[in-house]
This record gives sequence, structure tokens and C-alpha cells, in this order.
Amino acid sequence: MLRTTGRTWPAAAALAALTLVATPPISAAEENAPPPDSAFQKVTLNDSPGEPMDLAVLPDGRVLHTTRAGTVWMHDPATGLNTRAATLDVYQHDEEGLQSIAVDPGFGKKNNWIYLYYSPPQNTPVDDPSTPGVNEGDAPATGTAADWERFKGAIRLSRFEFAHGKIDVAREQRIIDVPVDRGICCHVGGDIVFDRDSNLYLSTGDDTNPFSSGGYTPIDERPERNPAYDAQRSSANTNDLRGKILRIRPKDGGGYDVPDGNLFAKGAPKTRPEIYAMGLRNPFRIEINRENDELYVADYSPDARQANPSRGPAGHGKWAIVRKPANYGWPYCATADMPYNDYDFATGTSGAPFNCAAPVNESPHNTGLRELPRVAQPEVWYTYGQSAQFPGLGTGGIGPMAGPVYQFDRQATLGRHPVAWPEYYDGVPLFYEWTRDYTKAFHLDANGDVSKIEPMLPSVTFDNPMDMEFGPDGALYVLEYGDGYFRENPDAQLARIDYVGPDGNHSPAPVLSADQTNGKAPLTVAFSSEGTKDADGDRLLYEWHFDADGTVDSREANPTFTYKENGVYHATLKVTDIGGPERGRSAATSVEIVVGNEAPVVDLVKPVEGQPFRFGDAVQFEVRVTDDQPVDCARVQVTYVLGHDQHGHPQTTARGCTGTIQTTVPSGHDPAQDNLTAVFVASYTDPGADGLPALTGTDQVVLKPTT
Repeated sequence: MLRTTGRTWPAAAALAALTLVATPPISAAEENAPPPDSAFQKVTLNDSPGEPMDLAVLPDGRVLHTTRAGTVWMHDPATGLNTRAATLDVYQHDEEGLQSIAVDPGFGKKNNWIYLYYSPPQNTPVDDPSTPGVNEGDAPATGTAADWERFKGAIRLSRFEFAHGKIDVAREQRIIDVPVDRGICCHVGGDIVFDRDSNLYLSTGDDTNPFSSGGYTPIDERPERNPAYDAQRSSANTNDLRGKILRIRPKDGGGYDVPDGNLFAKGAPKTRPEIYAMGLRNPFRIEINRENDELYVADYSPDARQANPSRGPAGHGKWAIVRKPANYGWPYCATADMPYNDYDFATGTSGAPFNCAAPVNESPHNTGLRELPRVAQPEVWYTYGQSAQFPGLGTGGIGPMAGPVYQFDRQATLGRHPVAWPEYYDGVPLFYEWTRDYTKAFHLDANGDVSKIEPMLPSVTFDNPMDMEFGPDGALYVLEYGDGYFRENPDAQLARIDYVGPDGNHSPAPVLSADQTNGKAPLTVAFSSEGTKDADGDRLLYEWHFDADGTVDSREANPTFTYKENGVYHATLKVTDIGGPERGRSAATSVEIVVGNEAPVVDLVKPVEGQPFRFGDAVQFEVRVTDDQPVDCARVQVTYVLGHDQHGHPQTTARGCTGTIQTTVPSGHDPAQDNLTAVFVASYTDPGADGLPALTGTDQVVLKPTT
């Protein structure tokens, strides 16, 4: 894996003082072929990113990224430090928590706005202050409207001031709330982008449970069934904000205006004027081309591996260029020419295929128009097997993510240590796959159609890539989730991919380890730089900053330091190459040391790793927590996750040190064929103390189904 740690370019304020060097010309043959992987270097910026969700690069090169648990981390390229920019109190159940982050187009010139999309713990929607909030546990699958009412909630888009490395969460401007049904899975995440006119686009999922629909379309209309099993109430509902791309313009002080040109006119009965595109299932990542305002949307697939003549097509992932308002068909059509069949969940009988040219929403849960716009065709669609139309996408699970489009800036290629990507990728949108661990370049022809799908850096590891963005330096920033579920995984990281050229100087690859990262004062920590290297073989200079006060505390390779006072410290190792012809390139890595609080140790006593079970079994759990503070079993969370290929679907969360969780057997899934497992994740977060951050311990086991 091409993975190094640190930084390779100075802060923006110092760029003007750098010696400029011209980029060497490239031949016509080189212009028609991608640069070799050896001309790039992957540089780790934060290898302890929590459960990473989304990233945003500031104009000065600092990088913000979110965790689902509510933390916003900031990476400072000038120091290599990773510090907390904010911590939000969020509701967490299944996928909910802190999701996306974005930077206002006028940031640094007109304002300092940062946008966050998150699940507030207390629900008071902007447009309905009377709505009660707070909802714990799992929503019932069957019952009455009263049974489901207390699980009504919202996901909120707000903006906050960012200054001096901190987001002021106390001064929140609420923009829009998207109502959701809490306590039940799935598809509530979203993404935020801006166009050239500063219109904000927000993607929203269908907020629908897919696990009782056989892997086909979830349109269960039974009156005793929780409406969360019917995507017609959301994605196909012209009067609902879910399963959509919303297009709005934030207002000063909060709230928003609706620009002209969306799918429905302002004031049109039974519609929401905020809707720009509809009929989407889980458009988890969207991006926009700021040169022409083309919107790139990727939409996740249902789970059916094979087409069924009585139910409809196999699951398909999609990638679309949205140039005008449109309906993309979910839950009636996979594409414009692949309809699902109508299906009666009460009798288990199939009806006729839906009409993609003129879909009709007859669900009793529909509050919008009955007749819907015709279904638009995506530019790319693919299923679990080999795609006849797009064979370059390979086979496997389906997790499509719309990546950024590169905009080549010749000025960014100049400087003492340029890292900007080459002109070859100018105007080329990227596409990445969360389950297949790759990135592709989608080349477009003069008509704007996909003419070539090309592997991008196939030898570079993209481990469950979660988000990507090109920075002002022209390098690609990548947030990786790693392998695992609903926790900080060992391979999770924030990284930057630099273009160093075929013969360029590489950054050193510092490695920092500490024998302990938390404990009571005085805390003596043994640090090590073992594993640090330089790809060019340059001689290295070590600089240690134990308390981030700007002074060099040690130049040894493996020093020891004693922290005498309680506090949060960021020990940083900076390494500079000093022995090569292009010396002076540096990289840094850091580790957080918490003095005065010890992280809890969590052990899942029951169940155990590899324990056999059958779907439908009630599995007993027992969690043992050891901490330096009294343990409160009410703070223990155990989540049952349906492991499916390389990803997972959370099913239910329980609280307590002991209990029982009922494993579900999702309709349409075959444990013998679909590579299913049951994953139990236990976590405990202590309350923190005396201004010190709360610390979390986790444990995870995977159960194997018997067949």
C-alpha cells in the first residue's frame, strides 16, 4: 500500500515566497495515457480519524472532516497537527449522527461559514417548532400511527462560524430540517455542494427499511406496517424532502430561499419547491463541476443479485449527470427501461411492471402528486455481475460514490515542492466504489457522454473510500472508512495523494508510536519513530514537539517524555529530508495524549468471535467494561449489524452490560449464497472529567451463520 504520513507543501501564506519551477512539457503520447502510479504519492494526514464521514478542504489548505459520533477534526498542514475543531451532541441510531461538512463559496473573503448536516438529539424542526423530540430504541415494524409518532425526527442542515481553528457550535444558524423516521434503518445520510451562483445542493436518502422486500422495491402499503417500509412515501412523494436532491439558497440569519428552476414551481399544490431531482434511493455522494454546474450523482443499489420476472431487475448502482431537474424513478424503476413490478405485500402477489414513462404514485402514504415526471436515464448503471455496457466497473458489491472533477490550475503546479495533479485529468470527473475499493476516471466526450472508463491509480489502496475532494494545492484529499462497522477501523484515515512526477522527490514517511496515549499524571510516554523511511533514501532530520507549543523538544529518534499536568496534548513528529538533491521536503504525524483520563477497556464476553448461529436466533450479549471512573451500564451500546460482503447494515442497538438481541433474517437474502454474517459491536464512552475529553473503547465480534 502506498501510504506515508505528513505534509509536503507549506501553508498558503508562504506559497508566494517559494521558488517557482516550470512544469516540464509532456509529449502527445503522454497526453493520451494516464501518468504512471509511481508518479503519485499517498500521504497520511490523520490515521486516527474516528468513524470518518465527510471532508472539506479550506482555501488555506487546512482540512476538516467529520465523524458520525459528532467530532469535527482539523488537520493543519503547517504543523501536521490534528485537533478537534468542534464536538456536536448528536442522536445516533443506525446510520444517524454527524454526516456531511461543506465550506461556503465565500469563505475567507466574505464570510467564515462552515455547513454541517447532522441529527440533533432533540428534534425541533425549523418549520414545526412544536414537534416533540427524543427517541430511543428501535421503532416497531408494525402497530399504529401513535406507536410511530414518537420516532419522528429530523436531520438538520446548519451553518456555523469558523475562526482560530474552532467551529462556534453555540452560534448556530439553522437552514433546513429534513424529517425522518428514527429508530429504524436506513439511508439518511446526505452530501452538500455549491454551484457557481452559491446555490446549495443537499442530497437525502429514502429513509426506508429495505430488508423485508426480497432485495427488490420496498413498497409495503399494509396499514399495520410501519410506513418506513414504503419508499413511495419519500422518494416518489413530490411533497417530501427525502430521496431527493434539494436546491436552496441559505439566508443570512438562518432559513433559505428557493431559486427558480427547480423541478416544481413555487406554490404548486402537493409539491416541495426545494426539490431539484427526485426518485433517488441513497445518493450518498454528489459533486458539482464549478466550470459548468453539472451535478454528478451516484445512487446506491438494492440487494437483489438476480432479476426476477415477477419482481423486477437485479440491484443496480447508478451515476448520473444532472443538467436539469429530473425524476430518476425509485422505487418504481431502476433505470428508464428497467421497471419493477407492482407487488402486494399482504397477499405476496405481483402485478404489472410500472410505467417508467409515466409513473403513478398510488400509495396511501403519498401526500404529493399522483402522476410523476417520466424517469430519466442515468449515464452509467451496473449490477453485481459483469456489466455489458460498462465492463470496466468490474464485479462485486455495489457502493457507487460520485467523485470530484479536477480543474487544472497551472499556477498550482508551480512552487518549490508542487503536488498538483497533471493536466491529463483536467475536466475529468472521478468515480469511486465504497465496496470494491477502487477509483475510476470517467472521461467525457464533446457531447458530455461517458466515452471512456479508466482505472485511476490501480496500485494505490482506496480502503472503503468515504469522500474525496481536490484541494487548492491541486492534490486529491481522500477519507477512507476502512474495513469494519460503526467504529474507528484500523485502516481508517485522512490522506492526500500528491503528484510528484516520474522523477520527483518524495516526502519522508514518518511513523510515530507511543507506548501509552492516556493515563493519570505524571504520565511518562516512550515515543518511537521505528519504521520511518524515505523512498529516495535521503538522510532525515527528526523534530519532536511533545506539547505543540512550537518549540522543538527533542531531535532523538526514540525519545521519552513525562507529562506532569492534566490536559490534552498532541505529540508531533516532523521529519525532513536533508541528504538529497531536492532536500527540504518534510512530513509530520501526531498522536493525541490525554493526561488525567484513562480510556475504558471494552470486552464482549458474549457472544464470541466465530460463534455459530442461525438468523432468527436471540443472541445473548455480555459486555465487561474496565475504567478509571465508575462504569455506568446505561452508557454501553451494543449494535447488531448485518454483515454483507464488505459492508454492513445496522439492524438494532441495545443499551446495557447484558441483554439479548434478536437477529433478523432479511427477506431476499440467502446466508448460503450472499456472504452474510452477524456483527456485534460494543462501545462505551466515559463521561470525561475536569474538561478532559470523553474517551471511547470498542470491541467487535463476527458470528458465522450455520446453513
